[in-house]
Amino acid sequence: MGKKIRVQRRGRGGLQFRASKNKVAPAKYPTLAPETLQGKVRALTHEPGRGAPLAYVELAPNQGFYQAAVEGLAVNQPVHVGHEAPLAVGNILPLGSIPEGTMVCNIELRPGDGGKIARSSGAFATVMAHTGDKTTLRFPSKKTVTLLSACRATIGVVSGGGRKEKPFMKAGEKYHAKRAKGHKYPTAHGVKMPAAMHPHGGGRHRRPGKSTTVSRHAPPGAKVGLIAARNSGRRQRRRN
Repeated sequence: MGKKIRVQRRGRGGLQFRASKNKVAPAKYPTLAPETLQGKVRALTHEPGRGAPLAYVELAPNQGFYQAAVEGLAVNQPVHVGHEAPLAVGNILPLGSIPEGTMVCNIELRPGDGGKIARSSGAFATVMAHTGDKTTLRFPSKKTVTLLSACRATIGVVSGGGRKEKPFMKAGEKYHAKRAKGHKYPTAHGVKMPAAMHPHGGGRHRRPGKSTTVSRHAPPGAKVGLIAARNSGRRQRRRN
């Protein structure tokens, strides 16, 4: 009787492979409300596995929410949530109420989903234009996206932008950083494993023996290598 290979077990996503310890709370906006809410930042906390600090905004006693802290946010700073909120760093407004050229983060894809994009440390988008009931945003990668103007966003840039500029000086530091995110570290190349451990394993010549690109919908165990890649190597120059 056989045994599941390691990538099959990890790819299935069981609890033993998830980073679920020492989590503080999900970073989500409060539910949509017709009036403008006012709160105050009570604490800036660190959550393992998250690059940016979390800010706890208290709206009322024993009632509040966590959000990714933006650069310049401080404890006891007031935070407003709603379409009538002033244009200040840390406030949460619908995209339609934010003027063009403003940098925003933690943007909702659909009104009321709590924020989905531009949430990592140093992430932001720029409001480019308002067209009817939709707003166009531009990211530092030059990519643009058009969303409903009712989607909410936080004014500012997510803090911790220079986090990746500091290198890991010891392997143990990187091990614990990866472990907090549920990632495996260190990792060995699949071609250096036996065939029982990895789809690329086995063989004498350290070659995968098959294409290293796989479908995005491949099952656990086959989903290794370059996932949903358009090509598997450096594109050749076109000769004149």
